[in-house]
Amino acid sequence: MTVPQSPDNWRKSSRSTNTSNCVEVGRVAAGAAVRDTKDRGAGYFTTTGAQWSAFVAAIKAERFT
Repeated sequence: MTVPQSPDNWRKSSRSTNTSNCVEVGRVAAGAAVRDTKDRGAGYFTTTGAQWSAFVAAIKAERFT
C-alpha cells in the first residue's frame, strides 16, 4: 500500500503578492499540488510531473488567453 505524501513548500507567484485571487503550488513526490489561496481548507488536487510540465508550457504559449 502506498501512503499519499502531503504537499509541502506551498508558494504562489511573486506577481500575485498583493492579491488574493490566485492559486498556490506545492511539491509532491510525483509532481505538483494546487490549491486556492482563498479557501486552503477546501483541499487540493495533484498532478504528475508530466501533466504539470504540459500545463506550464501551455501557459507560456498563451493557449489560455
